[in-house]
Amino acid sequence: MPIVDPLKRSIAQRKRLYLKICRDCGVRNAPTAEKCRKCRSRNLRWKKREKTR
Repeated sequence: MPIVDPLKRSIAQRKRLYLKICRDCGVRNAPTAEKCRKCRSRNLRWKKREKTR
């Protein structure tokens, strides 16, 4: 069931798409993370996402 409300849609997109991924262990981290919550590595990247239409 698709989300029709634009506010709820933007909240859901932020929660699902704006994460940091650890390059060492692959765990998902908060967008504000400076180091990995699992292995404490500082080698983080943003989750890849496609351009919205």
